[in-house]
Amino acid sequence: MNALKHLKPLFNFYCIGLIITTLSRIVLFLIFRERVVEVDEYWRIFTIGFRFDIIMLSYLAVLPAFLITFLPDTFLKKLNGFLNIYFILFLFLFFFMELSTLNFINEYDTRPNRLFLDYLIYPKEVLGTLVKSYLPSMIITFILVVVALYFAFKFGKKVFCTVSSNYKTKLLIFPLVAFFIFWGARSSLTTIRPVNASNAIFSSDQMTNSLGLNSLYTVAFAAYSLQREGKVDKYGKMDEFEAYNRVKKYMDVTDFIDDEIPFLHLQQPDSTSPKYNVVVFLQESLGAEYVGCLGGLPLTPELDKLSKEGLLFTNLYSSGTRSVRGIESVITGFLPNPSESVVKLSNAQQGFFTLADAFGKQNYDISFIYGGLSNFDNMASFFNGNGFNNIIDETDFDADGKKYAFKGVWGYSDEDLAVKANEYFSSLGDKPFFSLMFSTSNHEPFEFPDGRIKLHDNKKNTVNNAIKYADFSIGKFFELAKKEKYFNNTIFIVIADHNTRTYGKSLVPIHKFHIPALIIAPNIQKGTTYDNLASQIDIPTTLLALSGITTNSPMPGRNLLTLPKNTKGRTIMLFHETYAFKVEDDVIIMNPNAEPLQFKVEKDSIFTPVKLNTELAKDALAHIVASSTMYQKRKYKLK
Repeated sequence: MNALKHLKPLFNFYCIGLIITTLSRIVLFLIFRERVVEVDEYWRIFTIGFRFDIIMLSYLAVLPAFLITFLPDTFLKKLNGFLNIYFILFLFLFFFMELSTLNFINEYDTRPNRLFLDYLIYPKEVLGTLVKSYLPSMIITFILVVVALYFAFKFGKKVFCTVSSNYKTKLLIFPLVAFFIFWGARSSLTTIRPVNASNAIFSSDQMTNSLGLNSLYTVAFAAYSLQREGKVDKYGKMDEFEAYNRVKKYMDVTDFIDDEIPFLHLQQPDSTSPKYNVVVFLQESLGAEYVGCLGGLPLTPELDKLSKEGLLFTNLYSSGTRSVRGIESVITGFLPNPSESVVKLSNAQQGFFTLADAFGKQNYDISFIYGGLSNFDNMASFFNGNGFNNIIDETDFDADGKKYAFKGVWGYSDEDLAVKANEYFSSLGDKPFFSLMFSTSNHEPFEFPDGRIKLHDNKKNTVNNAIKYADFSIGKFFELAKKEKYFNNTIFIVIADHNTRTYGKSLVPIHKFHIPALIIAPNIQKGTTYDNLASQIDIPTTLLALSGITTNSPMPGRNLLTLPKNTKGRTIMLFHETYAFKVEDDVIIMNPNAEPLQFKVEKDSIFTPVKLNTELAKDALAHIVASSTMYQKRKYKLK
């Protein structure tokens, strides 16, 4: 064994890394045991986990193995100093990421991923949320990290130092070492492609699958994927024109007016009418399960009452699980792209179609009104570059010197938003306007002013109470608006961006994508419902048709109010990197670098595997390819 003594630091690195990840996986298994054991062959989270732990450790072992082998003994002291820092750094990252995993799973039902990276950009909001919602976990994490670092630096020099060894022996052994590291990193010698995260999918439960990974791997993979923004060939390949034609089958349009802009068509009003104002009141995290008039918890008395004054969509589904995805769908009508919402993609920061484009050309006032900081999630940049010439956010609330009801981690409360928006709309006089209002109160840590609602839960700062307060604010906004001149000439829609925590035992928990939408307008029959399956991307097309303006539109969504009754409903949902294309009760599930799957779905939660309909699977892929190609080639615009 003397011939291998110089490899001691590498061996110790592997052992300690495996101890960290395996212990973490065991703890997570015990915490989620009741759910995990329902999966057939659930024990595979440990065998798959071991495989992916070796993959990550092997990638990190490449540089040390090279240096240990090829640097002569004259560099031994400096090398040992470097190895000590290098191994401690990456073992710390393993340790820290595993400590972060439980809270992340509790919030997002999967291991840390790109969302973890996205939130690092906004330390104010995230730190405030963590302190108010996860303070005990933060304290425990801090203590464990300090203890781990103490022992790491105390014993690191002994554990991670290499020793003098015969140079020729090291060179002779290196090919064998390199082979095992290469094998460990690829985890396969018989396939062209190295193993990737899709190889961890062995069940229909997304969260259980994620336990077979480690969190440093998932975050590193997310960071690596950033360089491929907008590229979706990992789902399959298709000629772009075939993709466009397949998507067109699902549109209620037959005449397209520009070959260069695939879906560009003339959008005319449903009936001869004046030009109406349009207000989109986007609700943070308001799932159908919390809405009384949709059969959910009794948390929305105001929305329930308002539903008798307009058109309620009872079978509508969000496109994703984040606000930027909801904004993308409701404001641009763009086909959801698995890589990222266009709100954050570079090619969409200017000259990308939004409803503001269409209304701006009609000389409407265009505004975005938000109680928080509009730079969050890149919203200000996207809106400013795409037609929103008036952005009102937390800084404007701060500057006007008025006394508002409440300011929390995420900005001013929803009732403050209601007051501010109403004042702004009233100040416009007879000028037509289009506005996006975006709420904040129903967001962890669920802060809102006292004395507004009768609490549903005894503890104040809960999701149920925050939703009840958000509903109170919806009622307040309409109470104020009904007193103003603009009310009778305005189309209002109250719609959710997504649900709260999106989780479940399916590859895509469809029931968690069910959201409310309510249109109140002069040209809408009161107390009606739309009960067919529909997607968030159908809403902007429907609003445009109701607004009374005639305009070109590149949106692939459907005008739900004129859709023939025999048209099959369809919706598109993204759950992390899993893509779901649902037509009536058939759903195609697509994961990166994996074959598509098909299920019959009952009650949004009972999935029965069925034989794959290849044409339906091609239609699903077509929507991904069309989205990606239009984004990359900048083909989503008016002209």
